[in-house]
Amino acid sequence: MAAAAGRQPPGPAEGEAPAAGREAGAGGEEGEGRAKGGVEAGGCYLALCARPVHFEKANPVNCVFFDEANKQVFAVRSGGATGVVVKGLEDRNPISFRMEDKGEVKCIKFSLGNKILAVQRTLKSVDFLNFIPDSPQLEYTQECKVLPEKRTLKLLKNQSINVNWYMYCPESSVILLSTTVLGNVLQPFYFKSGTMSKLSKFEIELPAAPKSSKLSLSERDIAMATIYGQLYVLYLRHHSRTSNSTGAEVVLYHLPREGSCKKTHILKLNRTGKFALNVVDNLVVVHHQDTETSVIFDIKLKGEFDGSTTIHQFVLPPRSIQPYQIPVAGPPSVTSQAPVPCKLYSSSWIVFQPDIIISASEGYLWSLQVKLEPVVNLLVDKGKLMDFLLQRKECKMVILSVCSQMLSEPERGSLSVIATVFDKLNNEYKKYLEAEQSYTMVVETGLSRSNPLLKRPVRTQAVIDQSDMYTHVLSVFTEKKEAPHKFTIAVLMEYIRSLNQFQIAVQHYLYELVIKTLVQHNLFYMLHQFLQYHVLSDSKPLACLLLSLESIYPPAHQLSLDMLKRLSTANDEIVEVLLSKHQVLAALRFIRGIGGHDSISARKFLDAAKQAEDEMLFYTIFRFFEQRNQRLRGNPSFTPGEHCEEHVTFFKQVFGEQALMKPTTF
Repeated sequence: MAAAAGRQPPGPAEGEAPAAGREAGAGGEEGEGRAKGGVEAGGCYLALCARPVHFEKANPVNCVFFDEANKQVFAVRSGGATGVVVKGLEDRNPISFRMEDKGEVKCIKFSLGNKILAVQRTLKSVDFLNFIPDSPQLEYTQECKVLPEKRTLKLLKNQSINVNWYMYCPESSVILLSTTVLGNVLQPFYFKSGTMSKLSKFEIELPAAPKSSKLSLSERDIAMATIYGQLYVLYLRHHSRTSNSTGAEVVLYHLPREGSCKKTHILKLNRTGKFALNVVDNLVVVHHQDTETSVIFDIKLKGEFDGSTTIHQFVLPPRSIQPYQIPVAGPPSVTSQAPVPCKLYSSSWIVFQPDIIISASEGYLWSLQVKLEPVVNLLVDKGKLMDFLLQRKECKMVILSVCSQMLSEPERGSLSVIATVFDKLNNEYKKYLEAEQSYTMVVETGLSRSNPLLKRPVRTQAVIDQSDMYTHVLSVFTEKKEAPHKFTIAVLMEYIRSLNQFQIAVQHYLYELVIKTLVQHNLFYMLHQFLQYHVLSDSKPLACLLLSLESIYPPAHQLSLDMLKRLSTANDEIVEVLLSKHQVLAALRFIRGIGGHDSISARKFLDAAKQAEDEMLFYTIFRFFEQRNQRLRGNPSFTPGEHCEEHVTFFKQVFGEQALMKPTTF
């Protein structure tokens, strides 16, 4: 297993195991492998992607190259004369073409967007071929900036420097040059819009003072990667500089666009042997060939700070990459055979940044992936687990699953642990809300026009809002009724406390969940206290819910009225809400409570009473309006303008004409 800086995977001529990059068969079809499940894969938190790029193995007439910038594999047959096949993980349709055989191809790449092909055949020149529509495919050769429309190149800048080796990071457009005799002084250059900027050079601390003046820093021990939006140079130091420390370590140097490069993190491997590095989902993955296991480091998690550098231990115990099975290619009679297990951590594996693994012996290119589900059982500390999960791209459903687990047997957590988790989630939620609010303010005030780079905040999966918690965790938790009711209420109130702590407005449906839970367990005294001391904030939906509780808890009526008075809200809306919930009597009592019963529409209430299909309810409402008519007009009958004829007819059918109220005279 080899770490590769990346122009072309090393081949047998360089003294390494046969590799995918020197000689291989013409590109085959994409295979779809399977990650092997079962007990042995249970704790595996790393996996190879299910749909790799498949190419045939090396042979004398076919060379295979890998382009790190486009993540493409090139299969070049007979120098291109009998075909070139280009495949990438994202490209499901391979690019195929032919080109004139002008000698052995040392390197081949496409520009971004596959518009210009670059082919290196000699040490001093590169040939270019246009792949732009309606442009002639003529080769042109030179040594500097490409102008495809003129089929020429232009020299932009020249630097004289003695270079031992170089490394390029396409994501950050930075090239790193190894200089000096020992090779440990690195000179970075940054490319942008056709310009080249020289960044501050820096020195890599070697494990010990070298005994001879020869190259001591190999490109195999260096990698460049973007972690949490910052560019780092990763140095695999096989022996620690401190005498009391055994085992290798990975030293991270932060390389900013401006300012000096500084050593910021040390990742302790606690073992020796052959290693290779990947970076996946902002995690540094270190593969160890001898034990056929990998470990992961998260530089965002708390480490041991010595005043200048943070020292990290691996987050999880070492585990193998999930077992992987390669499908048998060929006709149906052959493919019915069982898939072949892939040899993991093979000596012919070559690793490219950030997340590519190429198997020369199998003819596959994979991207490496992190699986979050197994992490849940490996990281017992729920606070640390949340810190880890909140930094991952695809974290939402795993986080919600963890929240559900910690509220249920057998993994029920203590209230202090639950509170810690809620606070970590709401901290992320609040940061997003503040960013969104700031953006909205800038847009509304027109300041965005002066800042064209202003972008709307991206809502990542780490933003777990109240709707997520209600739908996936809290409502399910209360419905199960597994936990003691005191614990259930304590959990709900703990989540509301956390929201209040971060000054996030609590949505009414969370309060409704608390009230319904209290009512289910007849805890009316607690409900009364929560309302009296404003633990549950006033809202219109909450007031309507209280009105509907009057039949089982009479004081709820007055509590709701008090709340509505504090809200100074539109009474008509409250009546509409109650009627829509078939709370006809509650609506009538409410309107009487605020003194509006003389002006309300009789038909609206009679419609609602009839829809409730409760004859006694209809009788009560009908009689109320008859009495109102008598009091206001001296006659219980409805006037034509009230449009209640159908309800009068219905009343007669059910209760008889004699049941109609007779006019009262004084």
